[in-house]
Amino acid sequence: MEKGERRWIVNISHWNPSEDHFLSLVSFLPSHERSAIKRFIRFEDRKRAFVSRLLQYTLVHDVFGIPIDKILINRTVEGKPYLKNSEGAFFPNFNFNASHHGNYVGIASEPSYLVGFDIVSDSTPNKEAGLDFINNFSSHFTTSEWRDIMKTDNPFDSLATFCRYWSLKEAFVKAIGAGLGFGLHRLEFNHNNWTNISVCIDGKESRDWRFWHFELDQHHWASVARGRPTETRKSFNKTSSVVEDFKEEDYWNELRLPDEGFTFWTVEELIRTAIQEPCSC
Repeated sequence: MEKGERRWIVNISHWNPSEDHFLSLVSFLPSHERSAIKRFIRFEDRKRAFVSRLLQYTLVHDVFGIPIDKILINRTVEGKPYLKNSEGAFFPNFNFNASHHGNYVGIASEPSYLVGFDIVSDSTPNKEAGLDFINNFSSHFTTSEWRDIMKTDNPFDSLATFCRYWSLKEAFVKAIGAGLGFGLHRLEFNHNNWTNISVCIDGKESRDWRFWHFELDQHHWASVARGRPTETRKSFNKTSSVVEDFKEEDYWNELRLPDEGFTFWTVEELIRTAIQEPCSC
């Protein structure tokens, strides 16, 4: 992988720390991150939030060599994370996205292009029936996408297709740093069995984006969006120097390169890597 490009996934389903051990691990993070984690009521949600933040700090340390307790991560008003440390100037367009849902927590980063990443699980709130659940979100899909979702008589297959489209839409929105205000119905995805994925934005096909979609297991899916750095929202542009120092032909050649896929970590491996240098936060 190119320096600065990372694709990491952690399966947290078998990680069951005691409350005391969990609190001791959280204490290695900066105080504002500890406060954000404590806002979650359910222990499972706190676990996901902790691993998500630990992935972010570990990734930045891995790319730039900054000690964990010296890393400064902030977020735009829409929630897109960015690195405040001056070392980030080595990759002026460096950006990353973390996501968690169900059993998985993951992160993706890019040194030059925008990146968005999203994980979706087919678990529904309060065990709501699959079709009843997805019908609540029909307005977020185009006619073509909805037809694809509903073409089967099997509600589990419909829910799986719904999750796949949803992860692609969320990956795009996270890449541009748009937040909740972006209408997902404006995006229409086309694919060949979830490969060769393209997107139409407001009815016009965009050549500035590439997408990759992964089945993590029978109940979890992940998508990566990669696009031109000038496509971000103004709030994210203010956090870095957006540089596009490659020719159009070079841009397309690199954008078309296959994604290398994900490196899978255990929680224990992540903790050993991240907390090898005690944090004095």
